Amino acid sequence: MIFDKDNWQEIISTLKKNKTRTILTAFGVFWGVFILMILLGTGNGLHNGAIQEFNKVATNSVFIWPRQTTVPYKGFPRGRRFRFDNDDIKALKNNISEIEHIAPRNKLGGYRGINNVNRGSKNGAFSIFGDYPEIYFINLMDITYGRFMNPLDLKEKRKVAVIGDRVYKILFSPGEDPIDQYIKIQGVYFQVIGVFNSKAVGDAEEEENQVIFVPFTTFQQAFNFGNRVGWFSLTAVQDVPVSQVEQKAIAILAARHHVAPDDIHAFGHWNTEKEFNKFVNLFRGIRRLVWFVGTITLIAGIIGVVNIMLVIVKERTREIGIRRAVGATPWKIVSHIILESILLTAFAGYFGLVVGVGVLEMVSKGLEIFGKPTDMFQSPEVDFQIAIIALGVLIVSGILAGIIPAHRAIRIKPVDAIRNA
Repeated sequence: MIFDKDNWQEIISTLKKNKTRTILTAFGVFWGVFILMILLGTGNGLHNGAIQEFNKVATNSVFIWPRQTTVPYKGFPRGRRFRFDNDDIKALKNNISEIEHIAPRNKLGGYRGINNVNRGSKNGAFSIFGDYPEIYFINLMDITYGRFMNPLDLKEKRKVAVIGDRVYKILFSPGEDPIDQYIKIQGVYFQVIGVFNSKAVGDAEEEENQVIFVPFTTFQQAFNFGNRVGWFSLTAVQDVPVSQVEQKAIAILAARHHVAPDDIHAFGHWNTEKEFNKFVNLFRGIRRLVWFVGTITLIAGIIGVVNIMLVIVKERTREIGIRRAVGATPWKIVSHIILESILLTAFAGYFGLVVGVGVLEMVSKGLEIFGKPTDMFQSPEVDFQIAIIALGVLIVSGILAGIIPAHRAIRIKPVDAIRNA
């Protein structure tokens, strides 16, 4: 029945008899699939943009910095300011076994501070960080020239620097080898040992690439920071929630600096894992909403197919009755109606899928050609597996759309059909 050429010609001929009705019915299915593809692609574009924001930093990391106390404790008044120091590094390392990487940090100029950096006649304003080599595993980056800092740089307090790609482009000529060249930061010369490119995208990438890393110990000595630590970057070992590290670290730091255990405002902290999970849950909900709206739209189109097939069966009552009278089996009548429904549904649905994916590809290419993707919208696309599932759903929908009309058709008695037609 499926491979019967005459049967297919008859089905196509039936659909052609009323082109306007067939086109409008097919458009309902086309529109449902098209909207589903656009919604899925747009949702993925927003998801990709949000997730990219976390690509620049390890998602099992937490950042902790001192603020101002809000609770009086052990004779100290509220509103007291305190600072982290080098002894805190040892305390955290020795008392929290769940820490994988610990990276104390300092920055010239404080939060969002920038500093003039010179190389000969060229200069620029960049962010200067004093870091441990472990920061490489927390602030994710690619080394494009040379190497990153190592423990020996830290131990020997070497005046070396790893510069961002933007720093390299401003202070060096195109194609110039920056390794072993010198730059001057606040009157202190540092030897360039590497160039990095941030794994962030958009504005975040440009900001990250305007950073210069120097060894933490060198930073403290060169810029008179003493034993001061600005804040801590920490990651947890595998399979351990970083929130566990966060709680233990804050408790230890609070005890060391005489901060009340219940003073929740004395420490600033950013848990990347927690924020990442919030985004994941948010977009999981958005994806479910997209599927719900798209499915409802698709069902509306399928209902249109059911209605049109019922009309076709009604119009062909006499023909069906004659076929039954000359020996056509119920299965032959049913399969004919169902194949007609599948053809109408699958063709329109496939066309909607192709057009939807094509529009998303055009938008994606347009973002690449006419400018960088925005921070919150990147690579709108539909997963190939999802497209295959959608095609399968269309075929099943075509079968379901034909069952009711087919059932109506086989209930027609030959004698009644010929008499009432």
